[in-house]
Amino acid sequence: MKVRPIRTPSDHADALRRIEEIFDAAPGTAKADELEVLTTLVALYEKASVPAPTPVDAILFRLEQAGLTKRALEPLLGSRSRVSEILSGERKLTVDMMRALHLHFGIPAESLLGAPKKAEASPAPKRQQEPSVRAMAELVASGLMRAKEGYADFLERSRQLLAPLAGSQPAHLRKTRTERTNAKTDAAALEAWCAAALLKSLEVPVVKPSRKVKCDMAMGRELAALSASPTGLRQVGPFLAQRGIALVVLRHLSGTYLDGAAMRRRDGVNVIALTLRYDRIDNFWFTLLHEFAHVACHLSEETSMIFDDLELRSEDGIEAEADGFAQRALIPDELWKSVHADFGTAEVAEIANEAKVHPAIVAGRWQREFRDYRKFSKLVGHGEVRSSFD
Repeated sequence: MKVRPIRTPSDHADALRRIEEIFDAAPGTAKADELEVLTTLVALYEKASVPAPTPVDAILFRLEQAGLTKRALEPLLGSRSRVSEILSGERKLTVDMMRALHLHFGIPAESLLGAPKKAEASPAPKRQQEPSVRAMAELVASGLMRAKEGYADFLERSRQLLAPLAGSQPAHLRKTRTERTNAKTDAAALEAWCAAALLKSLEVPVVKPSRKVKCDMAMGRELAALSASPTGLRQVGPFLAQRGIALVVLRHLSGTYLDGAAMRRRDGVNVIALTLRYDRIDNFWFTLLHEFAHVACHLSEETSMIFDDLELRSEDGIEAEADGFAQRALIPDELWKSVHADFGTAEVAEIANEAKVHPAIVAGRWQREFRDYRKFSKLVGHGEVRSSFD
């Protein structure tokens, strides 16, 4: 009996051919001993070199075994499009999905979890990238970063508050396609601002939500109507707090070019964070309603953070939805149809009265749509927002 280790696919093929030749060897013979050794070596080689089945392989095998179509997965995984994303590898299974597949289809939990990745030698971990010196100074001045606290420790405190993400990075960042915009955005400062906003939200007393905020235009209109009140800016925080949303106002850090963000904390509390980098009434209410739309319509198990530079256009579908929601909540479409280029101050006031919003909101939208920022410049409320929150 001459047996050698199996190291290559060629060795593996030779071993299989030899096993086939001596498969009927009588027990107790040399060929029987050779057969036993070869089958052991082949099994070890295949275990080490053949990739373990993926969770998708396990699901498809179970469907074929049970004579079921992919439609049988929809009650467990969600819509047809979500099933397609999971089977194509674009979306990962959540723990709840794995549990449902295990209970209803009998797929082993270890198959759904997937084989653990082999540990690979890796270089020493890089030092946490920090914001610019100026942004760090602003962060320390905010009082949210503790004295003598390292930047990595500061970030870790905030990460413990954030609901788990499908990935390690925030889900959405509005940006143009130009390298110039990407180059001037300080990603570390952006991350630091989000961390600070999350920590600041702990200072806001909020009614713990018993259910998710609905993607409801009626609530958007109710929030927009606060703008018509002389004390409306001060009423926003309590209004949102009663609905499980913490409103945070935190000036943007140098290099972030940020208007606002929507986040979901691990405890279920939603956070709307605003920078007020443009201290104007019309800008405040549009940004507020835009982020409210993200909270109500877009934050989910897979997306627990969305942040925006509203100066920039975006092709992202949820950004278009949030823009549309904010516009309709502030001024319903049927009212805006009557607006034209020759509008005057009296007509601005009339539309605002019918929409039950502050005139600055009508004036600001007119300026944007007709690209004339001189007209109605005294109506948009320059310098009237920040003082209400300072």
